[in-house]
Amino acid sequence: MSDVYTTSGGIGFVGVLTILFIALKLLNIIDWSWWWILSPIWISIIVTLSIIFIMIAIYCIVECFST
Repeated sequence: MSDVYTTSGGIGFVGVLTILFIALKLLNIIDWSWWWILSPIWISIIVTLSIIFIMIAIYCIVECFST
C-alpha cells in the first residue's frame, strides 16, 4: 500500500491579475497608478476584512438577543 499525497493551491485569480497588471505596467502598455496596479491585492483584503467584521457583528447581535 502506498501513501498518496496531494497538494492543491497556487497563485489564484488575484495573484495572476496582480502579476498581469505589474507586467503590463513594466512593459509600458498601461499607464495606471501603482494604487490601481496593486488594487486586486488591497481590494481582496478589504473584502475579506469586511466579511469577517460582518460575521463578528452578526455573532454579537445573536448573542446579545439570545440571553
